[in-house]
Amino acid sequence: MLYVSLNSRWKWTRLPQWQVVLLLCGALIAGNASAASVYVYVNAAGNRLITDHPRSDLPGYTLLKKYTADDHFGTAYRPKSRSVSRGLVPRVTDYDRLIRLKADEFGLEPALLKAVIHVESAFNPEALSPKGALGLMQLMPATATRYGVYKRTDPVESLNGGGRYLRDLLAMFNFDTRLALAAYNAGENAVQRYNGIPPYRETEDYVEKVIALRDKYRKGLIGA
Repeated sequence: MLYVSLNSRWKWTRLPQWQVVLLLCGALIAGNASAASVYVYVNAAGNRLITDHPRSDLPGYTLLKKYTADDHFGTAYRPKSRSVSRGLVPRVTDYDRLIRLKADEFGLEPALLKAVIHVESAFNPEALSPKGALGLMQLMPATATRYGVYKRTDPVESLNGGGRYLRDLLAMFNFDTRLALAAYNAGENAVQRYNGIPPYRETEDYVEKVIALRDKYRKGLIGA
């Protein structure tokens, strides 16, 4: 269950998740972009409290995550803005050596692996999606468990799990890169159900974006 408070004078209110996201985006836009932050607290029951200011008066709750305006809540499709560019560009070559290492280990094309990471997390190891995907390769809890990933924010563990998952999807779909990417985004069951790329706008855009970045990174694992 999600609760939200965007002002210290407000009471905590239970809201649907889509309303929480809208409120948080509004809080970041309304505040100073360099200073706006969102704090997520969680208790033992898994209930989360979200606020735009740090709190020390929440018995039983601990700080789970602090987001800044540049994080964009870990969404894969970030708006094109200067604040995002400043966050992405310094990170874009941070994991090239690890990407080459893991690509070789799992028999993947390094440029493809880097492109997936670029679209999934913008090279932010703590990126968190609204659906709960976390880390460089945006692993869902079930996928992380399936591949023995215990700390999804750890770059090595994330690439171990995500790299093996991508390898398995390629093998499952006869090394058809587009189908494997569609499965990474929408799930292998969706690809099998539609016998091709599912007719989801998000998935179609995802596949095209990864392919375009793969072609770019084939020129060398360098910054965008």
